[in-house]
Amino acid sequence: MFPHRRLAAHPHAVPAPFRAFAVRSDEPRHAFDARPPYGFVHVVATDFLDGNARARLARAGYARVDIDEPFSVDYAPTTWPELDAVARKPALARAVAGALRVTRALGDDPADYDRSVATRVDWLASRGAGFHNDVARHWSRSLFWILALDVGDVEFVMPHAGLRVPLAPGDLVVFDQVMAHGLCRPVDQGRAVAESFAHGDAGRQLFLTGEMVLDDARWDALGAAWRPVEQFDGALDLMVAEFDDRSGTVQRVRSLAGAMSRETCHVDETSLAQMRSEQDRS
Repeated sequence: MFPHRRLAAHPHAVPAPFRAFAVRSDEPRHAFDARPPYGFVHVVATDFLDGNARARLARAGYARVDIDEPFSVDYAPTTWPELDAVARKPALARAVAGALRVTRALGDDPADYDRSVATRVDWLASRGAGFHNDVARHWSRSLFWILALDVGDVEFVMPHAGLRVPLAPGDLVVFDQVMAHGLCRPVDQGRAVAESFAHGDAGRQLFLTGEMVLDDARWDALGAAWRPVEQFDGALDLMVAEFDDRSGTVQRVRSLAGAMSRETCHVDETSLAQMRSEQDRS
């Protein structure tokens, strides 16, 4: 069993006049629903890749991305067979799935984690990262994971939860990406400073990344249930929020008023009409 930390990430720095954060969806299934952010970040200290394997993966991954500028973030698709060959580590997908199972985010069935990692795995490279969130399409019903391959003197930061997590090679981080997050230097005290990542190989980071898509029952079990949007009166909709990349401050706060209503649905009319037609037939 890998060492595992379950860190509280309950949002507390909510800008007035809002009282909480919530996220809506641009998928028809949750057109008129919202959910609160998941209140924890998981950090699993894995050891299934030694330094030589991580170095081989880093060389291969950096060759596939473009991160010349500070705050550059780039993705490149890969496959588990490719990663097995580069790392010289058979069944890497199974190892990642086993580490994810420690979090119990999907419950206790190992098959759920095996299926989850099979859906997508990408290289993720960066030179630090300004604060942002990820909410498009199915991401509002997902949790992201990142596996650190090449990191040094860098923290994973969620500013509105007051969370700063020092990263080490081999760390597997699971988090709710609808919350603002970024990569910062410890010396910058929770602020994302592009100039701190400007120089040489020391300014870059490389991860493997994927997502775990949760059904409604699992979100309920995690304390972040999808509920009718009317139950989130006074909440700030993270689907439409924008953040200052340096501090994470929510921008143009007052323009976000009224987002928690059926009149501000994020699903296009064609998709809504199709959903209603299917409901009528059933």
